[in-house]
Amino acid sequence: MTAMDEPLDTPLDAAPNGPADIAVGEATERPAPGVLTEAGLEALLFVAERPLSRREIATLAGVDAATVDERLGDLEVSLHDRGIRLLSAGDRIELATAPDVGALIARYVGADAVRLSPAGLETLAIVAYRQPVTRAAVERIRGVDSDHTLRSLLHRRLVVELGRSNAPGRPILYGTAFEFLERFGLESLDDLPPLDADVAARLGEEGGVPLLPLDADDDLGLVPMGGGADGEASGG
Repeated sequence: MTAMDEPLDTPLDAAPNGPADIAVGEATERPAPGVLTEAGLEALLFVAERPLSRREIATLAGVDAATVDERLGDLEVSLHDRGIRLLSAGDRIELATAPDVGALIARYVGADAVRLSPAGLETLAIVAYRQPVTRAAVERIRGVDSDHTLRSLLHRRLVVELGRSNAPGRPILYGTAFEFLERFGLESLDDLPPLDADVAARLGEEGGVPLLPLDADDDLGLVPMGGGADGEASGG
């Protein structure tokens, strides 16, 4: 009997054939696709370094959009009386601390450093209620130049650039970011306090009707968590 004819100590069906077999073996240890548990969703949102869209979650879990929405609903109920909440802005989802623990969290992160001036609050409120909105529209409502204030809000990540308008010159469109929801203790933009009828009329709709400037004493109803407005220069 030659060396090639000698019997093998290891059965052929049990012998690895190389890296490809090892890779397959490792893959079988991973969670099977097509399953999204409430615990899995919570863990995924916890480790994510940015808000995730429903489509991303569905793709990662190998499930359909209806399953993602169902698990999100389950998780929202489970978190209702806990220190973490689900935040949603459009199709994006993330975890954030609950509003009722805001004072404690503010002491830890030093919320005094991110308080806003009256000009900042006014500009932020206009963006929140009118988004997507251009800088020109903000300035028509306020009646003053708002470039500095908008840049400050962008730097603080309370406002983000959403894209560009189709208007001549294609001006930038601004909207609020997740940091805005967290700062003001909101779970979504639907939780914004309703506007007074007079203030809503002053905000108006862009189009043929000129936008009227807000009076200095108009209250847009936004109160940041952990304190009032101070610290930022009040210039436009």
